[in-house]
Amino acid sequence: MARTFMPSFNSVDELQQHQLKGLQWTVAHAYRGSDFYRRRLDQARVHPEDIQSLDDLRRLPFTTADDLREGYPFPLLAVPRHEVVRIHASSGTTGKRKILSYTPKDIDDWTHFFARCYEMAELTVEDRVQIAVGYGIWTAGVGFQLGCEKFGAMALPVGPGNVDLQCQFLVDLQSTVMCCTASMGLLMAEEVNRRNLKDKIALKKMIFGSERSSDAMRRRIKELLGLEDMFDIPGMTELYGPGTGLDCPRHEGIHYWADYYILEMIDPETLEPVAPGEVGEMVLTTLCKEAAPLIRYRTRDLSRLIDHPCSCGNILPMHDRILGRSDDMLIFRAVNIYPGQIDEVLSTIPDAGSEYQVHLERRDDGRDYMIIRLECCENFEAEAKPRLAAAVQNEIKKKIMVSCEVDIVDNCTLPRSERKSKRFFDHRPE
Repeated sequence: MARTFMPSFNSVDELQQHQLKGLQWTVAHAYRGSDFYRRRLDQARVHPEDIQSLDDLRRLPFTTADDLREGYPFPLLAVPRHEVVRIHASSGTTGKRKILSYTPKDIDDWTHFFARCYEMAELTVEDRVQIAVGYGIWTAGVGFQLGCEKFGAMALPVGPGNVDLQCQFLVDLQSTVMCCTASMGLLMAEEVNRRNLKDKIALKKMIFGSERSSDAMRRRIKELLGLEDMFDIPGMTELYGPGTGLDCPRHEGIHYWADYYILEMIDPETLEPVAPGEVGEMVLTTLCKEAAPLIRYRTRDLSRLIDHPCSCGNILPMHDRILGRSDDMLIFRAVNIYPGQIDEVLSTIPDAGSEYQVHLERRDDGRDYMIIRLECCENFEAEAKPRLAAAVQNEIKKKIMVSCEVDIVDNCTLPRSERKSKRFFDHRPE
């Protein structure tokens, strides 16, 4: 298959030379066009001509979400306002939203590398892509659609929710690919199964964005729908939107578009780099973003850099799936726990279902308790629930070093969501 949207670099050295030129351009562009960045760089005593190697990246100051909120409504803007042709906003729930500006080139770049996602997932122009994510001020829907149209496949912009319409389009239009959250994917898989539609649809692949999907959830979706493959697509409004990488069919990690941004992993406490393979906070620096460039933007997302090349032969580097957010960390009985850790443990337990909830509460004895409500797999015998609960308790204790209570509930008992599922509930008094 021709690689229309992939970069033409033949070696890592060529990629790094491209990154250095992009870094130099970004620092100069931001310094020249943005009052905010000029003040920050002057305070750090770093000027554009000081950037002579990729190692100089560490001399640059960090940017945070607070900087975006304080600069509302046009934060980080580095071009005249008349050059902005579109804005998008994050789906934040507290305070002012993070609004990002786009020039025509920003949109063209985003569209191009989003098309690369479909290419990496090995779609063809014969595919019919049902887009079941949010439209409007959010980046999701329009990103998936523009990338699909640029790639050359048929876009079906259904939007989120409306299960009846989703099922109707799967049957009538014979959609071959569906783009949605993993929670929506599970909801659709169970609904297709409930309506006995599996033999009437042509769905082959799903592309998941916006939330972490556990291995158990993915196995259930694949089994119910008979899918050929599933893919994770990362992204955030600050970095154009979704489409900033994809795991290829080898599923050894998420290839990220290192020709458009540099990814660092840092310790969120010390702000020092962590070694490849160690969990760190993702820090992003864009290489050609015009309207709102990012310089060492702290995402709060946690992942790992993968230090070996993918067996697919693509030289673009990889990171692991998103494990959670540094500000989502839970402290339970003096142990720091990230939601993704529990997700990983539960995915390894035979007979565990794909859906669960974690409740933290403080009882009258003054101690904190963790209760995990976990669905069992389909057709699981009720008398075996105590054995499964004990297995979960043992694995959580062994892998995360905390004790928990486990309540095994029947399959399809816990709530389903058309967007993101809420799985962690901290009922303890502040």
